[in-house]
Amino acid sequence: MSTAAFALPQLENPREKCGVFAAWGEPHPARLAYYALYALQHRGQESAGIATTSGRAIERHADMGLVAQVFDTATLARLDAHAHARPGTPGGAIGHNRYSTTGASSRQNAQPFTCFFRHGSMAIGHNGNIVNAAELRLMLEERGHAFNTSSDTEVVLQLIAHCDQGSAADPLGDALSRLRGAFSLVVLYDDRVEVARDPWGWRPLVIGRGPHGGWVAASETVALDVIGATFEREVEPGEIVTLSDAGVRSRRFAPPAERLAHCVFEHVYFASPASTVFGRNVQSSRERMGERLAAESPADADLVVPMPDSGRSAALGFARASGLAYREAIIPNRYVGRTFIKPTGEERSAAVRLKLNIVTEIIAGQRVVVVDDSIVRGTTTRSKMDQLRAAGAREIHLRISCPPIRHPCYFGVDFPDRQQLVAHGREVEQVRQVLGVDSLAFLSLDGLLGAVGADPAAFCTACYSGDYPIDIGTGTSKEALTRGA
Repeated sequence: MSTAAFALPQLENPREKCGVFAAWGEPHPARLAYYALYALQHRGQESAGIATTSGRAIERHADMGLVAQVFDTATLARLDAHAHARPGTPGGAIGHNRYSTTGASSRQNAQPFTCFFRHGSMAIGHNGNIVNAAELRLMLEERGHAFNTSSDTEVVLQLIAHCDQGSAADPLGDALSRLRGAFSLVVLYDDRVEVARDPWGWRPLVIGRGPHGGWVAASETVALDVIGATFEREVEPGEIVTLSDAGVRSRRFAPPAERLAHCVFEHVYFASPASTVFGRNVQSSRERMGERLAAESPADADLVVPMPDSGRSAALGFARASGLAYREAIIPNRYVGRTFIKPTGEERSAAVRLKLNIVTEIIAGQRVVVVDDSIVRGTTTRSKMDQLRAAGAREIHLRISCPPIRHPCYFGVDFPDRQQLVAHGREVEQVRQVLGVDSLAFLSLDGLLGAVGADPAAFCTACYSGDYPIDIGTGTSKEALTRGA
């Protein structure tokens, strides 16, 4: 039975956004994309897709499921053969892992998307969330554009085609200049790849030299490492970079925003610990978060236990700074998939028991510091704490390596409306009572920004502070922003 047929309930952790990849001038671009998407699997587990160009047409394969489920050897060979259908063609491809923050989780919304336009064919993959997607979609529909999906990515695709039909000298640049929100894009044409990043720099996007002399781009540096590429630089906010037979060219569709908005949650949870994101190694950032958390909120306890897998790095830092023993006492079930169905409370609790097993011999009779990266709804966090209590923990001191999440995200992270956030409208002591622990502490915002070691003004912290870098409109709800997008 496939994972798609038997899906597990939604868990407490925030869902990933998406991962994108692009290659030009490599002999096996589809296979390269496959390995890169494997490395970026943590950014989205709903669907995966790869598109290649022959120089005249684009071939695409995308479906629901993990990368290993969507692609097999024959499919990759067909995509690579298409990339070299004409003698001397250089080989171009883009790839995408998806988790939906706008648009339903369905095969229809699996990326990359493709279309024909005035100068040929095009495919696109997108990581982020377009705040004005509904407004743009309505404008395009009024001008005769028909939509096949509920994704904001198709809005971008149709907008590029719309600008191409007009008098714009640079249709891609003109289209991107009309977008508001977070986007890191990979766009495949018949004769080139173009990659772009929004002017606020919300999502990471990097460029590297391919293993056979071509050029690649990816959401994270870990993908470059896996395929044997060499990191060159980040795509700058407001920049379009063209990868083609002529090499690498750059142009701007907008200046960098006066207020940059790197998503600090990339360092807290989303990105791979092996990646360098916004110029900083993620593993080092997370360990520093744990060290600062121990300094801000120490606990009189016997041992430090990480909540796998995302709490490990911070727990290491906490244990090192506090002098407490570090013990792996919560063991993840590696055979539990990461797909989701609409959950009930009972299903959520069952999923936690299936996913995480407690080592009673380590926990029983002990005063335990549990370190996790974040708390969203709080429902499954409570279930985890109940498991520890049932295993005989004498005291549970929960430490979270980021501030309380009190506000929704409109830029590509699936934080629900504020009414569903356990920390919204509650003081820390009230959240502690909800979770059933002996003590609870969160890392301060200053501590978090200090741990990532960069200019605090360059980060978006809206999910903690409610201070959104761009105007999202008074009374805006996530449903209003994503409806029809």
